[in-house]
Amino acid sequence: MQKKMIKVNSSDNVAVALVDLKEGEVVSFKGQDIKILSDTKSKHKIALEKFESGARIIMYGVLVGSANGVIEKGDVLTTENVKHQSEKVFGRTENFNWTAPNVDKWKDRTFLGYYREDEQVGTENIWLFFPLVFCENRNIEILKEVFEKELLKQKANLHQMLLRSLVNGYEEKEVISKTQDVFDNIDVKFITHPGGCGGIRQDSESLAKLLAGYVNNPNVAGATVLSLGCQNLQISIFKEALNNINPNLSKPIIIYEQQKMGTVDEMLSAIVKDSFEAIKKANNIERKPAPLSKLRVGLECGGSDGFSGISANPTLGVVSDLLVALGGVTVLAEFPELCGVEQELVNRCIHNADGEKFLELMKAYQKSVIDAGSGFDMNPSPGNIKDGLITDAMKSAGAAKKGGTSPIQAVLDYGEYINKSGLNLLCTPGNDVESTTGLVGSGANVVLFTTGLGTPTGNPIAPIIKVSSNTELAQRMPDIIDIETGAVISGEKTIEEMADEMLEFIIKVASGEVQTKAKLLNQNDFIPWRRGVSL
Repeated sequence: MQKKMIKVNSSDNVAVALVDLKEGEVVSFKGQDIKILSDTKSKHKIALEKFESGARIIMYGVLVGSANGVIEKGDVLTTENVKHQSEKVFGRTENFNWTAPNVDKWKDRTFLGYYREDEQVGTENIWLFFPLVFCENRNIEILKEVFEKELLKQKANLHQMLLRSLVNGYEEKEVISKTQDVFDNIDVKFITHPGGCGGIRQDSESLAKLLAGYVNNPNVAGATVLSLGCQNLQISIFKEALNNINPNLSKPIIIYEQQKMGTVDEMLSAIVKDSFEAIKKANNIERKPAPLSKLRVGLECGGSDGFSGISANPTLGVVSDLLVALGGVTVLAEFPELCGVEQELVNRCIHNADGEKFLELMKAYQKSVIDAGSGFDMNPSPGNIKDGLITDAMKSAGAAKKGGTSPIQAVLDYGEYINKSGLNLLCTPGNDVESTTGLVGSGANVVLFTTGLGTPTGNPIAPIIKVSSNTELAQRMPDIIDIETGAVISGEKTIEEMADEMLEFIIKVASGEVQTKAKLLNQNDFIPWRRGVSL
């Protein structure tokens, strides 16, 4: 039988409604009868005791808010009767010990990946085109049209056919013919962006690090880079960023500077010829078996709901622990959504310096948000609130579950590249695309992305595996969801069983056996995080 409520941690004084509850309904829960005082939608929280004004509200075993007035036992928590509150952080307060999960069933498993000369292994083989400055976006778009038309399969566009039928006044039955890709082992992708000039120099330097990370990412075979010439993000700054990440980088990188090349036609003709020859060579790289320790998995969430923290996110946490135990890398990002769980994360840092770096990055980030007239407490979106995430601390406590329970090996700022196995923390915004963009720029070759409300986010060079927290979403938006964890909510599967299924799916995606829904939709989102202002 479907449970009606769940208490996530034994110390919690609220429960999560797993189904819609009616006013006056009496629910037998943990040895007591709880009378529901108002209609409560599933995913929302029910008070398990009477809260006086200012009382601490505990969920996931941590402080997630305080009562903004009296809340009776059995009533639903709302933005009107609860306000954001989180614990103060005091640096490391206790030593951390971790018992790794048993990985005997996984230790000899492999995926089929693309080996690079630096021993990183890609899950994709991409030739990447991008500009150093927004002035070159048009030229990138022209190259995109040229290369995609000639190298990739021509696919029927249903919306184009619909518009054609409306224009012609009759149903259009013509089907655009499909052809085989010119190359079997290489794909071409294109990035545009609004940066590289016009802002503070630090933003250009940050963008240089990010783009260098994309080139160094194991999913990239090589790159064609366009520069105008006079912009803030000079070619020399980009090359320095590349050298800092990987001094021995041997990938082919072709760089063009428009102000030195004459006409647009002359430049584009040279780019097409040179890039085509380089792409032909990169096509010779083939997939080979690689241990699971070569997986670098970003952990992301977006469009979260009240079930995310009890189904999808904890499932990612178990997967993270398995990969860490196997010698792989996982990366937890979105620092505004770690507000309230800082103490636990500091205690889990192997090195005190990383705990201190984490707190410094959090404080600096929060100060910049306050200086802009806002705060981390404003992080929950209308969709989050509507589906039960009413404070940032509550949202954060569930979001942090993606990072599992393993020790934290390193703390990275935005644009810094992964160089340690195990769980890493990466400073990014909570913005889905800015965060995913940063994860891939730091070296993630796969990203697990949980959602309770539904979001189509993808990435140009890394597969984004979309995980729904509930079955209803997976049924309503099947074209964007890859795997769903609703069976955890219904009690049909344990989190550990779902994690096993998810790791199997990751192996298939990493091996090229299955394409993610975001890739099928050609969803290639890329938005760098700009910390500064425009000048």
